[in-house]
Amino acid sequence: MIKHIVCFKLKDNSPENCEKAKEVLLSMKGNVPLVRDIAVGIDFLHSERSYDIILEVVIDDAKALEEYQNDAYHCSVVKTHMHAVRESCIAIDYEI
Repeated sequence: MIKHIVCFKLKDNSPENCEKAKEVLLSMKGNVPLVRDIAVGIDFLHSERSYDIILEVVIDDAKALEEYQNDAYHCSVVKTHMHAVRESCIAIDYEI
């Protein structure tokens, strides 16, 4: 199993924008079959070093992770929205 984690810093981290990003990310559940588990959190601390949103996705293996990156729903809905609203992001993928 692979855990795929992405942290997003939003251009506008208002509560409304953070909630919208969370909804869009969570919409992968049921729409991206490769996703085995998903969690999304919104930062409450808002420190200078904080990121605003964290996405945690569990996927079967490295091959499935590559397929996930190219999934039609993931690309057309999720990536499109997150690329438009993010200032920056970081990611890590590791075996669990």
